[in-house]
Amino acid sequence: MRRLALIWLVVLGAALVATPAYPCSRYLSNNSKLGVFVARTMDWPGTTEPTLWVFPRGVMRDGGKLGDEVVVKENPAKWTSKYGSMVTSIWSLGAADGVNEKGLAGHMLHFTPADFGERDVNKPGVNAVILLQYLLDNAADVKEALKLLKDIQPVMCKARGEKATVHWAIEDASGDSGVIEYVKGKVEIHHSKDYRVMTNEPAYGEQLRLLKEQDFSKPSSDTPLPGNVRSIHRFQRASYFGAVLPEPKNEREAIANVLSVIRNVSVPFGAPYGGFGVYNTEYRTAINVTKGRYFFELTTSPNVMWADLSKFKLDAGSPVMSLNPDDIELSGDVSGKFKKVDKAPF
Repeated sequence: MRRLALIWLVVLGAALVATPAYPCSRYLSNNSKLGVFVARTMDWPGTTEPTLWVFPRGVMRDGGKLGDEVVVKENPAKWTSKYGSMVTSIWSLGAADGVNEKGLAGHMLHFTPADFGERDVNKPGVNAVILLQYLLDNAADVKEALKLLKDIQPVMCKARGEKATVHWAIEDASGDSGVIEYVKGKVEIHHSKDYRVMTNEPAYGEQLRLLKEQDFSKPSSDTPLPGNVRSIHRFQRASYFGAVLPEPKNEREAIANVLSVIRNVSVPFGAPYGGFGVYNTEYRTAINVTKGRYFFELTTSPNVMWADLSKFKLDAGSPVMSLNPDDIELSGDVSGKFKKVDKAPF
């Protein structure tokens, strides 16, 4: 066992020498009889100022704008949302996480190697911060979302001084899963129900290769597991613990299952990323993808809150609804706590 642990450390250490560490994790449970459930962390050194939004159908979007700034000047994508959605925004500039009324859910995570390539003005451009919203607005499932990517081009932009070096994980109510990365200007799509875990760099294919080098076939309390906060550590730890989850008896247990895994790979306050400062977990979300129920947990609050998308009016012309989760009084079902706003922020 000691020899196995030593070999694992050597292999992992070699990979980490060339691999910087960045935040966020996602775990998908798509083999339960009760439905499809997913959870994620948002890890960031400050605050992303998370806000919960409910968007109805019929919202007009401009993929060339990032807030009030025009970041795609030639041939920006413009569209009107086909589906209603509930999302958590980052700085009210785009969706970092969310689910739509058809049961497509998605998550934007940091990915240092992200490279969308030279601008091809023959394709409508969508700034990377709003790309997830584009998919939630227009696709009913993973296959449809991946097909949409062929007709547009994500465009790099900056927000709060940070480049949008990101990648995306998506899943739907059938349990289908997709990981979307752009490396050296080319899209790399990993599409399979087996792709349940996503963290950050290295690229997904390399994460899968490193995972195969581990022997998790006989899980026990003596199984050597990576325990730090680097993305490779989190990827392998989430894969291990996700594989041993029990079958839930109800939704409460199913949400508890995915949250137990994602809490295990959360980043405690003060935990350092070598050379990159501190990126603690700011919040966690969990989604009952099958039923459109969205759970949110701010790490500075002891409460879990949730909202049910089916309780909102999603017809075109219905109001955009908003909720600031940074309120110690919020707990349990907060569907009735959302407030109307004049217009969508993006």
